[in-house]
This record gives sequence, C-alpha cells and structure tokens, in this order.
Amino acid sequence: MLFAFLGLVIWVCRLILAVPFPEDFIFGVSTAAYQNEGAWNTSGKGPSIWDTLTHERPELILDRSNGDVADNSYNKWEEDIELLNDLGVQFYRFSIAWTRIFPDGEPINPNQEGINFYNNFLDQLTSNGILPMVTIFHWDIPESLQKMGGFMNPRIIDYYTAYAKVLFDHFGDRVKYWITINEPKQYCQEGHGEASYAPAINISGVADYLCGHNIIRAHAAVYHMYDDYYRSLYDGEVGISLSGHWFEAYTRDDEDAAERMRQFYVGWWANPIFSSEGDYPKVMKEFISKRSSQQGYPWSRLPEFTEDEINYIRGTADFFGFNHYTTFMAQNAESDDLTVSYANDHQVIFASDPTWARGASAWLSVVPWGFRKYLKWIKDTYSSPIIYVTENGFSDHGGLHDPERVQYYKQYMEALLEAIYIDEVEVKGYAPWTLMDNFEWFDGYVNRFGLYGVDFSDPNLPRKPKDSAKYYKEVIKSRRLV
Repeated sequence: MLFAFLGLVIWVCRLILAVPFPEDFIFGVSTAAYQNEGAWNTSGKGPSIWDTLTHERPELILDRSNGDVADNSYNKWEEDIELLNDLGVQFYRFSIAWTRIFPDGEPINPNQEGINFYNNFLDQLTSNGILPMVTIFHWDIPESLQKMGGFMNPRIIDYYTAYAKVLFDHFGDRVKYWITINEPKQYCQEGHGEASYAPAINISGVADYLCGHNIIRAHAAVYHMYDDYYRSLYDGEVGISLSGHWFEAYTRDDEDAAERMRQFYVGWWANPIFSSEGDYPKVMKEFISKRSSQQGYPWSRLPEFTEDEINYIRGTADFFGFNHYTTFMAQNAESDDLTVSYANDHQVIFASDPTWARGASAWLSVVPWGFRKYLKWIKDTYSSPIIYVTENGFSDHGGLHDPERVQYYKQYMEALLEAIYIDEVEVKGYAPWTLMDNFEWFDGYVNRFGLYGVDFSDPNLPRKPKDSAKYYKEVIKSRRLV
C-alpha cells in the first residue's frame, strides 16, 4: 500500500513538471518605489515616512542604512527595463512614490517632474511589450500627512483618492492592472500596532485597527472612482495585494486557532472586499469585542462599518493580489491577560517547524505545500476570485550562485501548478519578489531577495543575473518548470 501511494505521488509530481502553465498565465516580477528608486530628495520629491524614519531612527534598521540611493532606479530605469527584457517577463509590478506626485501630501499642483518620470518609464515599458501592474500605495505615505494622523485619520481617504485620481488621469491609458494598496496588514498592524515598519507607532490593538478601517474604506473609494469614471475609458482592472502566511494547526484541537489566525491575518482585509456577506470576519469581531469588554472598554476596539459601508466595500476588487512567502504552525493560546494588543485579541501562538529549510530572514521557512493550501483556501473562502501572485521569494545574504533560491522557486511554482490543475484555483499570474537586491525595510541591505545581484559597494550599482534569474528566464521561455 505504501509503495502504491509513493508511486502515485511520484507520478503526480512528474505530471506537474511536464504540464505547461496555462496559455493565459502571465509571468512578471515585483518591486517597490522606496526600496529601489533612490533619488529621495531630487526632482521635487518630498519626504515620506520611510525617509523620516531611516534618517531620524537609523538604529531600527539592521545595518543602519536607508533608501536614499538604494538601486538608483530613478536614474537607471532604462537599464532596469533591459533586465526585464532579458528575463522575458510579460508584466512588471512596481509602485509609484506618492511624494513624487504630491511632495508635501497636499492634493494640489502635482509635481510635473514626477509625472514626467513615470510617463517616460511607462512609455518605455509598453513599447517593449511589458504590461505595467502599478501599486498606488506601497507604505510610503508623505510625512506631512502622517503628522496629521496618516491612515488613522479618516480624512486621509480624500487625500488618497485625490492622489489616485492624478495617477488614473496621467497613466491610465497604459496601465492595465492597478493595485490600490500593498499589504495593509504589515503597514497597519506591524507599522502602527508594532514598530516593525514605518511609521512605528507601536500602539497594538488600537492604532492598527483604526489604520485598517480607513485603509479598507480608502481602497473602496478608489475602486469606485475607477469603476465610475475610468473603466469605460481604459478597460483596466483594480485589485488589492494582501499578504498571507499559511497557518497550519499543531494538532486537531488547534484547527479553530489556525483558522482564526488566517482570519485575523488575511480575512481582516479580504472578508470586507471578497466575501459574499462583507464586513470584518465574524470571529474577529467576536474576539475583539469580548476582549474589549473584559478590559473595560464601552465599545469594541475594532471599529464598525455601517450597513451602507459594508455594501459599498463588498465586491470592490477585480482580482486578488496575493503575497506569500512562508508557513507557521499555529496553536490555541487562550489566556486571561488583559493587556491591550492584537496578539491578545486573536489568542494564537505560532512558530516555524525547526525541521524546515530556512532563508536568511528569521521569519522565512521553505514550505511549498503551505502555498498550495493557501491558494485553495482563498478559492474556497471567497468564491474562487481571480488571483495574481504579486510577491513570492526567498532571502539570503547575497551572491550570484543561489541554489537555495532556485529550489525555492521550483518548489513553490510546482505547488502553484498543483493549485491550478488539481485544485482548480484561478491563478492568472506570478511575480517573484524581487527584480534585484534592494533596501529590505528593517533588514536594510543585509538580507537579499533579488533575482539580480547589486554591488552596493560600487557607486555605479551594477546589476548581474543570479542563477535564479537564469532559472526563471528558462521557466518563462519554456512555460514549464525546468
């Protein structure tokens, strides 16, 4: 019986390796403005919260570095497009720096130099047959707006919508795919509830929920604006990119806890937008309300949507952008601790299995089956939305010979094919993180995710292909795992 089972497994693996990616499947790669553009204070650009944090609190960055220069893609963008052509990608996911469009955040008199830069870049991309997938907000809110409360202030919705309108007006004719917001969980929970990302507010269980409430409403406002005024002109699509670690139960008794963690991590954002009922996940509302009451609050710390808002937000995405890297084992952790925090609200503890292969980043383990499970979970939970994998990647400490990254991509793309062909998940595209080594937020330049290596000791910042770039290039060319 065992040998028969192993034979079946081997047969399925060989089958997956042999089948091509679907004809309508597109390959891409992802980056973000603050992490690779540099030129932080030139051509009219104003300071973002990441400029402020890295300059005023460098001790929070592992190597005390910043994105002032980064990959200097602002000046080397033509060379970067050559890298994209060398890879053979069909689309390029990148973000626009809010402070290049509105340097001080005020939605008046857009910065023409910033508009010119992105116009030139988009023209060159499209002339090379590469589809732009543009992220409107990738964590780099103008510092001046953060001083007003940023996404904790509901007025930010107006500022964000005005900013998005300028992008649609100037770039909408060439952009097929728009992503409103990248990874709101990291930005709100880890940047507001904790101090793991800018703006490092560190008021868990309060600031993160306020931020999240306005993020979701801002996303919906921009979606409706595009739907009402721009879709008929440009026939583009608007989605959101959510990050998700898969949470696997330690034991059968922990199944509820693992699902609760998925809802607190991804459902927080996905349920209001993608579910048939809308609103926050039921378990999230119940747990936060109960704990808030125990702590003496006269209301739940999780803000409430009105019925009109629930209806307004529900269905505001043409696709589900999904960023996935790793998996954790989850265990129930109910306690009587009344400290106000996100962790005490969800009451789950999670950790990596020590037997799993690891990346350089402390949080990153190689667990490809978790990727497949998450894709199927999204399909089953949200009525089979169209999915674009907008980030997936592996970290090391640099070097052009990166066999661990090659194996990571091979295994994760194999899991992706299993999700497509066996689980019938509607995945339409895949974009590794990232095109080249860059500024990796609080990891600085210590941990590297790039397909192309960058020599940061050389002022010219030369880019060279790693083995993983060569591997991915062959996958794209053959449309099969090689």
